[in-house]
Amino acid sequence: MNVLLPQHPTFFHPHHDNSINSRKMCRTPLLQPPTNHALARTVPHPPTPNKMAGRKRKADDYGLDDNMSISPQNSPAITPRNIARPSKKVRANEVTGRPLSLPRLLETLDAQSLRSVLQTICERHPDIGSEVVTSAPRPSVPAALNVLSQYQDRLRDAFPFGGDAGSDYAYNRVRQALTDLIDALIDFTPQYLPPIETQATVSLSFLDGATKVVHELPDWNSQSHRHHKDNAYDEISKAWALVISEASKKGGGFHLHSGGWDQTLAKHNQESGGRMQVAVNSLGTNLGWMGGNAGMGSGDPGSIRNQLLSGTYGANLPVQVGLW
Repeated sequence: MNVLLPQHPTFFHPHHDNSINSRKMCRTPLLQPPTNHALARTVPHPPTPNKMAGRKRKADDYGLDDNMSISPQNSPAITPRNIARPSKKVRANEVTGRPLSLPRLLETLDAQSLRSVLQTICERHPDIGSEVVTSAPRPSVPAALNVLSQYQDRLRDAFPFGGDAGSDYAYNRVRQALTDLIDALIDFTPQYLPPIETQATVSLSFLDGATKVVHELPDWNSQSHRHHKDNAYDEISKAWALVISEASKKGGGFHLHSGGWDQTLAKHNQESGGRMQVAVNSLGTNLGWMGGNAGMGSGDPGSIRNQLLSGTYGANLPVQVGLW
């Protein structure tokens, strides 16, 4: 800063003073006015331009406060703002993924998967299970016998290769499959018995197929394992007796004999080794009016009784024309 200082008298020769001032002017900037010796000793001079070019300027060089060069440590942080962007609208013609509808999903399920899903839903919601029972169509006789046939196949596949099929080892191998088959037989049989099934022909058709399944149950060497087949014969024989008893109340049991069910039952009893005698006795009791062993039937198709039951009586007799 340029300061006008008062002129003081000097005791030096003007020529000598001019030489000193010239040397002072060489060391100071051009705009700096000449100063006397007293002021040169007390007033600090700023660094020359040559020295200023070689180093950085500091605040201490001009006597500035150190705190002015220090930035505040706890400066307020700038928090980012979340700008809500408008949701993109899906156009109607834009391709996007979506789950299958219920009808299409059901088309992809096989019978086993569909049964598994339906059974799980019915177990979680008993009211839905009750509605399914009341809404589902009744199973036909071929459908029920087909299920029993599948259980028979599993039983055959469970037997070990080679060896004695009636041994205890074979029994232990197939015990679970055997139990599943018998349980299915016990569950299906009441569905085709009166009063659930009112048509005797349907009941007898199922019992005929179910009895064949019992015939094919394995015969075990050990007496302790034979109760499976014995109990199955006992249950199926009682079912036959119930159907025969109810059928005899309708039409006197004509359709039992006309359909050949008496002969069918006689064959089943013979194959079972007499273990279906309860059903045979029921047939003889309810059809005893026919005379003889009604349960065994008559082997003569030309007998009058068989012709009456079959509706062929008198078909071969000549028709008389004229006066009586």
